[in-house]
Formats: sequence, structure tokens, C-alpha cells
Amino acid sequence: MASLMRPTTLLRQTALASRSAAFARPGAVRAAAFQTSSRKSAILPAGPQVIQGGVNDPAPVPTPSAAHGSYHWAFERLIAAGLVPLTIAPFAAGSLNPTLDAIFCGTLLIHSHMGFQQVVIDYIPQKGWPKLRKGAMWLLNLATLTVGVGLYEFETNDVGITEGVKRIWTAKAGTE
Repeated sequence: MASLMRPTTLLRQTALASRSAAFARPGAVRAAAFQTSSRKSAILPAGPQVIQGGVNDPAPVPTPSAAHGSYHWAFERLIAAGLVPLTIAPFAAGSLNPTLDAIFCGTLLIHSHMGFQQVVIDYIPQKGWPKLRKGAMWLLNLATLTVGVGLYEFETNDVGITEGVKRIWTAKAGTE
């Protein structure tokens, strides 16, 4: 029975394809669903295309470091998990404690720095772009320091991060 149905399905598909081709405008060009290009990346030139060593050479083993292993991973998770109660506590308790605010700002700063550091490590390879990676790390350290000084100033000379967020959430539209 299945073999009897097969020619009919094939004929139906062929007829539909020929009918759509018959109604196409003369001279119309079908566009591809994707665009291919041989243009190189405009952002960065291609990395060094050099193979060092042979096929049978052992892969280089990095020096072991506790900062790059499971301790580092556990510390990242601890910081991320610590942000949850630190974010909720000031609003749930209704108190504006400057010490809790400072701990929240420090934890948020460390969490952000470590996250952006992983982005730099993942997307700028040390082997291919050592100077760019070093510059990106210095830029990240400078940005972290600048944000840290800004948060310190906001905490000591203004209302603090918790009160600032609370005022933004309760602000009326159109009031100045």
C-alpha cells in the first residue's frame, strides 16, 4: 500500500513545484536564504597561522594553580549565591543599613569583575593575541577600580545603592 501512495506524493510535489515556477515573474532571481562572503573580518585580522611542534609532540601542561581550578569555581558560585540574599534583605527588612549596603556593593563589584574577566579569557586567546589580552585585562582592572571608587563615593556622600534603587522604583513619572 505504501508503494502505491509514493508515486502520488511525488507527482503532487512535482506539480506544486512546476505550478509555482509557472507563476514566477520572468527574469526573477531567487535569493539565497543565507549570504556567503569571502570578506575578512573588519574588526581584527586573522590570528597567527603557525603550527608549533609536530603531531607526536605532547601538549604543554600548564602549571597547576589553585586559583584556576575548583577553588576558583567554588568561589565564583559562592559570590553569585551570596548576591541573592544581599539583594533581597534590605528591601524585605525595610532597614537601610550602610554596612549591608557596603557588603552588597563589594560583592557586586567582585562578581562583575570576575564575570568580565572570564569573558576576556574566553574570547581573547593568550596564544594569539598576548598584547590585546594584556590590554583588555588592564582596561578591566581600571574599569573595576573606577566603579569601586564611584560606588564608594555614592555610599559615603550620597544616599547609597539600596536607597537609590528604592527611590528609582518609587519615582513618579513627570516629577522633577
